[in-house]
Amino acid sequence: MAIIDVKVPQLSESVSEATLLQWKKKSGEAVQADEVVIEIETDKVVLEVPAPATGVIKEILRQAGDTVTADEVIATIDTEAQPAVPVIKEKPAEVKPVQAKLDAAPRNARPPAALPAATKLIDEKGIDAAQLQGSGRGGRITKGDVRAAEKEDAAAPAAQRSALAAVKAPLEIEQWRSDRPEQRVPMSRLRARVAERLLESQRANAILTTFNEVNMQSVIDLRSKYKEKFEKEHGARLGFMSFFVKAAVYALKKYPIVNASLDGNDIIYHGYFDIGIAVGSSRGLVVPILRNADQLGVAEIEQKIAEFGQKAKDGKLTLEDLSGGTFSISNGGVFGSMLSTPIINPPQSAILGVHATKERAVVENGQIVIRPMNYLALSYDHRLIDGREAVLSLVAIKEALEDPARLLLDV
Repeated sequence: MAIIDVKVPQLSESVSEATLLQWKKKSGEAVQADEVVIEIETDKVVLEVPAPATGVIKEILRQAGDTVTADEVIATIDTEAQPAVPVIKEKPAEVKPVQAKLDAAPRNARPPAALPAATKLIDEKGIDAAQLQGSGRGGRITKGDVRAAEKEDAAAPAAQRSALAAVKAPLEIEQWRSDRPEQRVPMSRLRARVAERLLESQRANAILTTFNEVNMQSVIDLRSKYKEKFEKEHGARLGFMSFFVKAAVYALKKYPIVNASLDGNDIIYHGYFDIGIAVGSSRGLVVPILRNADQLGVAEIEQKIAEFGQKAKDGKLTLEDLSGGTFSISNGGVFGSMLSTPIINPPQSAILGVHATKERAVVENGQIVIRPMNYLALSYDHRLIDGREAVLSLVAIKEALEDPARLLLDV
C-alpha cells in the first residue's frame, strides 16, 4: 500500500488560514493525478487543490467548512487500491415497485451501476440519473449514455420548456410571498475579509473625497475612430478603462504623494505605478493589480484587464494577481453609478472613482451645449495628502482625458 497525502497549498505571507469548500470526491472513489479534489477559499482568492497522484481516496481528514493552514494534510490517497465496483443485481420479476422507487429518487442521485467517468458527467450536467439506461457490460451506465441523454434534453421543444417554466414560476413566487422565508448564510472568507478591510480603512484613514467633471468627447472620438483597427491589430477590445489608467499614471507622476503610502510615521514614496482595478466577482469585490502600468501600452492594459475580468468570473485569480498596489481605480459606471465616494484600499492612500458617462447640458463660452460628461471622484487620506495635491491631481486626470495628446507628449 502506497499512501500519498493531499495537502493545503502554500498561502501568501499575508494569508494564514483558508476555508475548505465542497469536496468533489468521496472516500473510496477513484481519482486521477492533477484532478481537482477540492477548492480552498482564502480571504483573497479560491485555490484549486489537485490530486498529487492517481489512486483511490482512502480517507478525508477535514470536512467542508473547516479552517485549515498551509501544508496541512486534508486527505490521503492509496495509489495501489482499486475503486469499489458496485454489485449488479438482476431485476426482480415484479418491476412496478422498482420503477416507483426510481420515480421517487431525487434528481442527480448517483446510479449504483455507473462508470466513474459517467458519474462525474452526471453531476456536472445535472442529468436525472434515474432515467438513464445503461449500455455497458452488466447494464452499467457509460459516458456515451449520459451524452445521449443530454442531447435528448437539448432537443426537447422550447415551447414545452417555456410552458413548464411559466407554470412553475408563479407558484414559486406565490409561495415566497405567503411563507415569508428567511435564509441565513455564513459570509464567505473573501466577503468577510472585504468587510473587515473596509471598516479598517474607514477607521484608520482620514478619508476625504474631491470631485470634478470631465468631458469625454475626445476619448469617445478617438475610440470610435480606431476601435475596429485596434481590435484587429491587438485582438482586444478598446475600452475606456485604459484611458483612465493612462490618465491616472500621468497625474501620479506629477503628484507623487498621491502614489505614496504611510508606514507608521514614515512616508513611503513608490517609484513604480501598480494600479489596482476593482472587479466584482460572484464571491465579492477583488482588486487585481496592473503592475508597472506606466510601462504598458494601451493594448497591453486592455488585454490585462480582460484577463482579470475572465479570471475573476472563473474564480482563477491568484494571490500574486491581488498582492500590492499603489493606487486603485473603481469603475462604478459600468453598473450605471452617477456618483460615489470610493473607500481607500489600504495601505494605499488614494482611489479614483469613475462613473457613468451621460449626455448633460453644460455651459461653454456662454452657450448651453450637450456634452458626454463623467463625474470623477478622488478619495484620499488627508493625513498624508493635502487638499491642494488631491485637487490638482484630479484636475490633471481631467485634462489628460479631455486632451489625450497630453498622454503622448507628457505635457
